Amino acid sequence: MIDALSVTVVVLALLAALGAIVLTVMNKRINWPLLIGLGVVELATLVQLVVGIVRLAGTDTDVSGVTFVIYLVAAVVVLPIGALWALAERSRWGAGVLAVACLVVPVLVLRLDQIWSGA
Repeated sequence: MIDALSVTVVVLALLAALGAIVLTVMNKRINWPLLIGLGVVELATLVQLVVGIVRLAGTDTDVSGVTFVIYLVAAVVVLPIGALWALAERSRWGAGVLAVACLVVPVLVLRLDQIWSGA
């Protein structure tokens, strides 16, 4: 994978998680700035999905393609699911759910890099 893209996705997701954690601690619901930040993270994961599939199609290395694509897709869908759950939750724990979803993204990206490198 592209290291700069992976680092970008991880940093953006961690910043969004930090914002969601702050809202949870402050007993607040999610707000528009956080949702806009999630949109940026989602855009980065979509770019990673496209780049990952293109790189997978053009590689001769021994990469488990199915597993790799599943992790790519999971990184894309986890944030919208978390955001919908957070919007439906009327308590502060909606932001908590969103924080967990944002923390899942770096884990998925780390696993993508491990799969790509054959570890």
